[in-house]
Amino acid sequence: MDAEIERLRQRERELEARIATLEAERASGLRRPEAGQHTSAASPDLLFTAAEKTRMPQIITDPNLPDNPIVFANRAFQALCGYDASELLGRNCRFLQGPGTDPADVAKVRDAVAGRRDVVVELVNYHRDGTPFRNELYISPVFDAQGALRYFFASQLDVTRFRTAEGVLAESESRYRALFDAVDSGFCIVELRFDAVGRAVDYRFIEVNPAFATQSGLTNVAGKWVSDVVPKLEPFWLETYGDVARTGTPIRFESGAISMGRWFDVHALRVGEPELHRVAILFNDITDRRRLERHLEDAAQQRTDERDMVWRASRDLFVVCGLDGYFRKANAAWTEMLGWSLDEVIGQRFDALVHPEDRGTAAQAFETISVGEAVDDVDVRLLAKDGSYRWMSWNGFPTGDHFYAAGRDITERRALEEQLRQSQKLEAVGQLTGGVAHDFNNLLTVIKSSTDLLKRPGLAEERRQRYVGAISDTVERAAKLTGQLLAFARRQALRPETFAVDRAVASVADMVRTLTGARVNITLDLPGEEQPNLHVNADPSQFDTALVNLVVNARDAMSGEGNLRIRLYRAMSIPAVRAHPRQRGDFVAVAISDTGAGIPPENLERIFEPFFTTKGVGQGTGLGLSQVFGFAKQSGGEIIVESEVGKGTTFTLFLPRVSDAEVSDPTSEPEPLAEGHGTCVLVVEDNLDVGAFAEQALSELGYSTVWATDAGKALAELERVPFRFEVVFSDVVMPGMNGVELADEIRRRRPELPVVLTSGYSDVLAAHGTHGFDLLRKPYSVADLSRILRRAVQDAKARATQRGS
Repeated sequence: MDAEIERLRQRERELEARIATLEAERASGLRRPEAGQHTSAASPDLLFTAAEKTRMPQIITDPNLPDNPIVFANRAFQALCGYDASELLGRNCRFLQGPGTDPADVAKVRDAVAGRRDVVVELVNYHRDGTPFRNELYISPVFDAQGALRYFFASQLDVTRFRTAEGVLAESESRYRALFDAVDSGFCIVELRFDAVGRAVDYRFIEVNPAFATQSGLTNVAGKWVSDVVPKLEPFWLETYGDVARTGTPIRFESGAISMGRWFDVHALRVGEPELHRVAILFNDITDRRRLERHLEDAAQQRTDERDMVWRASRDLFVVCGLDGYFRKANAAWTEMLGWSLDEVIGQRFDALVHPEDRGTAAQAFETISVGEAVDDVDVRLLAKDGSYRWMSWNGFPTGDHFYAAGRDITERRALEEQLRQSQKLEAVGQLTGGVAHDFNNLLTVIKSSTDLLKRPGLAEERRQRYVGAISDTVERAAKLTGQLLAFARRQALRPETFAVDRAVASVADMVRTLTGARVNITLDLPGEEQPNLHVNADPSQFDTALVNLVVNARDAMSGEGNLRIRLYRAMSIPAVRAHPRQRGDFVAVAISDTGAGIPPENLERIFEPFFTTKGVGQGTGLGLSQVFGFAKQSGGEIIVESEVGKGTTFTLFLPRVSDAEVSDPTSEPEPLAEGHGTCVLVVEDNLDVGAFAEQALSELGYSTVWATDAGKALAELERVPFRFEVVFSDVVMPGMNGVELADEIRRRRPELPVVLTSGYSDVLAAHGTHGFDLLRKPYSVADLSRILRRAVQDAKARATQRGS
């Protein structure tokens, strides 16, 4: 910038010299002649010819005419002001002035004309289009040979652009200086000195700003060489600035000056003509920042070293896995624990070494972590290189496009837990065995005594009926006891259907009041219209039984007197219970609260065990809550308990809520069959006593029967005489093909032939249901047998009629 100003000033000096030359030339040719002298100026033609030929704008005025009018204007002047000769001649020059013309400048011209002397003045004139320009005006009188004033000769010079450039430069320089002084960064311009081979050996401070001293710690350096100011300055600084001055390539860098004890952030660029070897330097002292960064780097390095040490030394499995599911890093524990080298682990899918049975758990954890949520205690088995599996418990934390995971070996813990579970199972089996033996021995005692009494001769009919009734009632109690055991074990064959829980609870309420007695105040809290469609898909009879068991348990806890509340509501989750995490979903909850004595904390974990009871002898079997527990679990729900000693207990049964779109219609009672109707039944039963009883009972009911002892024989009978049988009555538990498989095969071969299944217990039914076939539970009565067979035949005929129509 200084160089540009200097160039303009040099140009101005050149112009001034030229003007002076012109004035000298004009003075030598157009001057007042001395006495007796003659000059070329005495010839007007020569004067006008010279003015016409020059490129400088010129005019000639005649002071001998009124108002000193213009009598000649050359082409350069016409081009300058925009007027042609016809518009200029005969007019005084003042018409070129305007509002921007300084009167003082006009006065100078007027005084010079009146005094008949030379004058140089700069004033504002106006072009024909009204735009101003700065006119440097040179006026000189012209005398004839006798010394009389003949003309005024005026040459013009448009200096607008020079004055404008000067103003811009002055303004720019002012802004630059203000910025130069105000900026907080250090700034200086240095001039490099090179040796004979072109190597920078020193530099001199040409100019520095006020912030220079603050940022560098150096004062009074202007005009001094850096070798004098910082004698031991590192050669790096000279080489760097020398390259900038020589090549013109700017540079930005951070570096420390050991000799100055500081770090600088520097931006350097060449300024001025290359020959000047000048470089402008803008810099900031970053010593404190560098110290902080160094401290942070040291701390980060320390943490990195600690992490790497943990990574290398830990016996837990560490892994970095991308969200694409592939391992990116692994630690040495994979080799030490499982025998896999790191090359064999890195690049594997996250579930490649997971036991097939645990891949579902691993996939669910991966989905959770993929959406940005951490996972804890994900237990899966991993394959070791020797073919064995070890249990690992994983925690994972996502970040960016990957996640970190740590796996701890819990194989020994799982083995101990399994041993503990087996021990608890043995204890439970012992308790269960004792309870079952006690209850069934009581029932068998009644049956045995009744059969012995029935064998006595001459027994009265009234007593015979009493003993037979006792046997029948005892069998029903035994069947109920078996059902409760199966419910706890989740091995009963449920008959699920969709029903409205609010209506079911309301219908049970009347029976509940009978069970609890008048001293128990019952509050029924059912939801209003704000919670419609509280439907579940479960076994309605088992639901009623579970509800009754909970109410009876509450009644006994209150000793028959207190407040009982039954509340029904919709829940969106099941709280964490018995080591199970919180389960989100849509549930119908039935909460039964009492104001009884409460349950001691040490008994809360055992109340659902079969035959565990705190009641006195003869006051309960200990199977009521276990039935509720088994029913809830087998129906996909949960039962939780909250209790405080002395204040009461709340049991809450959760069942999954379903839509009411598939509410089943109640099944109508089938029409009775006429005596001797002869409906043919294929009986399939491997137990000879039960098969003989079923065949005899059906014969007495008017059925004709064929008895097959296994599924193979049953299929052979169906093929031997096609369309002979109207219904098949089959046991479920049989050697070889079970009853459900047989029923499926019959459905495939003869889809119109109904099949009725019977079983006292079947893990097949408990796990997979009846596959849509009717089920008669053992032990069954003759009436129940007749009713279910009639219904199966009636439904089959109805379906055939619908297909025919």
